[in-house]
Amino acid sequence: MFKILIAEDDAELRQLFRHVLQKNGYSVKGVSNGREALDALDGGYFDLIISDIMMPVMDGYELVSSLREAGINTPVMMITAKDAFDDMRQGFLSGTDDYMVKPINVNEMVLRVGALLRRAQMINERRQTIGGTVLECDSLTVASNGESFILPQKEFMLLYKMASFPGKIFTRQQLMDDIWGYDSDSDTHTVDVHIGRLRERFRDNPDFKIVTMRGVGYKVVKL
Repeated sequence: MFKILIAEDDAELRQLFRHVLQKNGYSVKGVSNGREALDALDGGYFDLIISDIMMPVMDGYELVSSLREAGINTPVMMITAKDAFDDMRQGFLSGTDDYMVKPINVNEMVLRVGALLRRAQMINERRQTIGGTVLECDSLTVASNGESFILPQKEFMLLYKMASFPGKIFTRQQLMDDIWGYDSDSDTHTVDVHIGRLRERFRDNPDFKIVTMRGVGYKVVKL
């Protein structure tokens, strides 16, 4: 179940949003300002944030800017009474992903929430994290211990596939079919060679290791 955080100082509106979203299958928490939103984020994970702009203590602009500066890319939809272009521009520049102007059509809000969550899922599926190691599929990049480097495509795809399912055993033939294709002229020894290179590259990695299942295949294990 997706978890949504609502930052809105109007208690009635906050309750309305919560009711509508819960009715549509979301888990919802409500807070009354940006500071409370940051506290809630410190205490747990949320898939999406819906934030008013004009709030006491910390407004929506400050909230989103704080999140982005901290490297938190949780999707944010701003809901506000302001409809001037400059206000909307400031919202997007601060890192907002979508924008709605009051009075809100709650059915449209639900549609926009679903679209933002689907978009975030698509992006996340192009990235895999295991411990402190991050694999970026679009750039074939692996980041770990403050360093980032690009892997050859086949090595990257091998590691990405196994890291996506820690503990799952993959046979050599499975890996060959998925990475090289069913019509490849290479034999399964090619998998062993690439696995050997990956082991050498990541022998000091503190987050995972590649384990050989003798006579079967390989798996990635979290440390």
